[in-house]
Amino acid sequence: MSTLDACWQQSHDTMLSYFFPRIDIGIDLGTANTLIFVRGKGVLLNEPSIVTFDHVQRDIIAVGAESRAMMGKVHPELSTIRPIRDGVIADFDMTAGMLKRFITRVVGLHKVPRHVVISLPNGVTDVEKRAVCAAIAETHARKVFLLSQPIAAAIGAGLDVKESSGHMVVDIGGGTTQVAVISNSGIVVGETIKVAGDELTECVIRYLKTQRRFLVGDRTGEEIKCVAGSVMPVDDIDTYSARGRDLTLGKPRAIELTPEEVRLAIEPAASSILKSIMNVLEVTPAELTSDLIVRGIHLTGGGALLKGLAQRISEETGLDVHVTEDPLSAVARGTGKVIEDVKGYNKLFLRWS
Repeated sequence: MSTLDACWQQSHDTMLSYFFPRIDIGIDLGTANTLIFVRGKGVLLNEPSIVTFDHVQRDIIAVGAESRAMMGKVHPELSTIRPIRDGVIADFDMTAGMLKRFITRVVGLHKVPRHVVISLPNGVTDVEKRAVCAAIAETHARKVFLLSQPIAAAIGAGLDVKESSGHMVVDIGGGTTQVAVISNSGIVVGETIKVAGDELTECVIRYLKTQRRFLVGDRTGEEIKCVAGSVMPVDDIDTYSARGRDLTLGKPRAIELTPEEVRLAIEPAASSILKSIMNVLEVTPAELTSDLIVRGIHLTGGGALLKGLAQRISEETGLDVHVTEDPLSAVARGTGKVIEDVKGYNKLFLRWS
């Protein structure tokens, strides 16, 4: 190619990139939150995975934080739902509509993403993979790549998943907890359970209903879990004043909750997560176990922020436990690193028949 041709080609490419900018995105499609990473810009969206639908107009009227503010407060013509359940699509149309709106927010009204990397729970079925691809196709993306969430979490935590040494990741999201030992670009052993942030919240709500005859909604239950929840005695947690309805009197009122009560309430879910970690450690090959003694366990996801969890896991497993910096966005950051080097991470993508 002559110098003149090379200059023309460079000018042509520059002009194309100006009018048709390359927009590659990574998506963490979570039960509780959806995060979107835009290549070259970082995580630009972190919104609750919630949709409000108008049954009369047959239209989505709100998504994300706006929809979350409506939970428990809508009239009969509206429904506020979570279209993602246990990490997979429960309502295809609502998920596709939600993703369209989220992607439009980050790429613009008249632009479409070129490449999309989206994370899915370990062990999803081929049907679920196709459903996710179909939902992304509704946004007119040109190419979709599927990535296992534990792999994405490990990459987001700064671990080298391509090397032969073992890494253990525990990703505690909204709908699932995924425990995986990763080596040589794949998951050697792993387990996914449907006990995570949402179940911890449900434990709080059930405890108040059965033990205190007191009714609170999902938002209050989640706030109690985040502010007063712990799995071990922690010094800096104060008594929490919860507002709801007294089921005995049928009247609104506030009650005081001690940290010990909240810890007792969430213990069943916390025990299930710890049991899953122990199950994976029991079947981890000996050579990889020796790596874990040196490298420890890496916690990601919103559940990693539960007070005392890292210390309790460390005490029960005998391994060092590291809470990833900004664990909520670890999976999204992982998809972002992958979207920046699709060819280099090609072996990691999920396939299906």
